[in-house]
Amino acid sequence: MAPLMRQLRDTPRIDVRLCATGQHRHMLDQVLSLFELVPDIDLGVMRAGQDLVGVSTAVMGGLRDVFAEWCPDGVFVHGDTNSAAAAALAAYYHRIAVSHVEAGLRTGDLLSPWPEEGNRRLIGALAARHYAPTVEARDNLLAENVPHERIVVTGNTVIDALLSIDARLRADAELAGDVERTFPFLDPARRLLLVTGHRRESFGAGFENICRALVRLAERPDVQVVYPVHLNPAVREPVERLLGEQRNVHLIEPLGYLPFVWMMSRSHFILTDSGGIQEEAPALGKPVLVMRATTERPEAVVAGTVRLVGTDCERIVAEASRLLDDREHHRRMSRASNPYGSGDACRRIVADIGERADRAPNEKT
Repeated sequence: MAPLMRQLRDTPRIDVRLCATGQHRHMLDQVLSLFELVPDIDLGVMRAGQDLVGVSTAVMGGLRDVFAEWCPDGVFVHGDTNSAAAAALAAYYHRIAVSHVEAGLRTGDLLSPWPEEGNRRLIGALAARHYAPTVEARDNLLAENVPHERIVVTGNTVIDALLSIDARLRADAELAGDVERTFPFLDPARRLLLVTGHRRESFGAGFENICRALVRLAERPDVQVVYPVHLNPAVREPVERLLGEQRNVHLIEPLGYLPFVWMMSRSHFILTDSGGIQEEAPALGKPVLVMRATTERPEAVVAGTVRLVGTDCERIVAEASRLLDDREHHRRMSRASNPYGSGDACRRIVADIGERADRAPNEKT
C-alpha cells in the first residue's frame, strides 16, 4: 500500500491519513522508512502470546476510538490479513465505505489458506469498492453477485512497490553494493534458492516436510539455501531444529523490503508459501515453487510462472531439482508473462477515486 499512500498524499482534494496496526514493529519501521512514510495513527496492537482473536479485537477497538475522533469518507484495506478484515468490519460498523485493494482472489477452500481465504471473503462482502488485480479476480467477484460497476481491474499495487525498489537498486550501484555486503556468506559460484514460509495451515508436519526437502536440496554442491525465518515460534522451532546445523543452509532474520527485493533478484528460483511473492517474483523473472495445496492466484499457475508443490517432501525435491537441472524448463518459467500488472495499479485507483468524486461531488467517496 505504500506507493498508493504516496500517490493519494500528493493528490489534490484528498485528505489521506495512514493508520498502522503496530504489528512486527521492526519490520514495519523498515518499510515505512524505505518509502518515507510516517503513520498518522499507530494502534500499537501487539501483545505477547496474542492469538488471532486478540489481534482482531485490538484492531477493531483501536479503530473505534479513531473513528470517534475522525470519521473519514472511506477506508482502504489491502489483501487478506486479520488486520484488513478487522479494519473493514470496524469501518462497516461505523457506516464508512470500505475499498478493498487486491480484491477477488479466491481458492474456494475456507481452510486453505487459513485464515486468509475467510478474511478475503469477509472483506468482499463488506466492501463498497473492489480493486481487482486481474480479470479472473473480477470474475470471482461477479460470481459472488458483486455489481460490475463496483469493480475496477487495476493490476496489483505490490508490483508498483516492487518495480520502484528494483529500479532504485539498478540505478544506484553504491546502494546495491551496500546491500550485497550485508550477505558476506553468499557464494557467487553456487545457485541461490530463496525460501520463505509462514502459513498457519503448514504448522507441524507441513513445516517438517519442507525442512526435510531443503536438507536434501542443500546436499547438492552447486546450491545454497537462504531462508529468512519468520518470527512466529511455530515456524522457528522446526526450522531451527532441522536446518540449524545444515551445510549450505543460511537461516537469517526476516529481511527489510529493499534487501529482500535484492535477494529475490539474486536468486535462481524461490520456494515459498507466500501470496505476494507469487506476484513479485515473476515480475523479476524468477520461477516460483509454491509450498501450498491451493493458491488464490491461479493466473500465475496458468501463465507458467508458478508451480504448486504442496508440502510433500518428494514433490518439492523433484520440482526444485528439475529447475536446477533442466535449463529449458527454468527458462520457460523465467520468461512467462506476469499477469499482475505493469506498475500502474496506484494510478488506476487514484483515477477511479477522482472520477467518482467528479460524478458525485457532494457524495462521500
